[in-house]
Amino acid sequence: MAFFAGTGLVVKLVLFILLYFSVVSWAIIFYKVLQVHRANNESVRFMDFFWKTKKFDMIHTQLDRFANSPLTVLFSEGYAELKKLMEHGEARDASEGVSTDLGGIENIARALRRATTSEITRLEKYTTFLATTGSTAPFIGLFGTVWGIMTAFKGIGETGSASLAVVAPGIAEALIATAIGLVAAIPAVMGYNHFQHKIRVLIGEMDNFSTEFLNIVQRTFAKK
Repeated sequence: MAFFAGTGLVVKLVLFILLYFSVVSWAIIFYKVLQVHRANNESVRFMDFFWKTKKFDMIHTQLDRFANSPLTVLFSEGYAELKKLMEHGEARDASEGVSTDLGGIENIARALRRATTSEITRLEKYTTFLATTGSTAPFIGLFGTVWGIMTAFKGIGETGSASLAVVAPGIAEALIATAIGLVAAIPAVMGYNHFQHKIRVLIGEMDNFSTEFLNIVQRTFAKK
């Protein structure tokens, strides 16, 4: 706080900006930890339930139990498209099912792709701020440091003294901006990389689920 009080207006502004980046980054990190943790856990539980139940109607009635899993969104969209096709006559009954000739399977595949894209967007929301913080905060801090050093050297020129007692306080006050920049950037970069890895795992699970869902529809409902 003593360093902060002794800095100039420009360096104070830089420190306020870095403080904003840091606070928002930590808020995003805590939010994403909770979101991704719930998505992973409930996806595992949903897949166990999905393979044990095996009946689409019964699974659809229990989706609220796994509301945070992206897989439930995929199932809901795929199931809704399947029901729509069957109600519109593209499938007459469960034994004949969806006609591949009329594009029924492709309609379901498109619904699953739309749902996957939507869930990826939801999972990646706010992570770009972490990437931005990680890439720009050190440079913002460096700007504050350079400005502070310029001010310190200007003071040296005005006083005409270059002794350590005169130079050191100004340099130390300037370097605080770089330190705060690194404090803001390092957790943001670590959080961004962590969440990107977790999201890639969830994307892989969504792709696998979409494939399995289509295979079940083709085996069970599609016309032979």
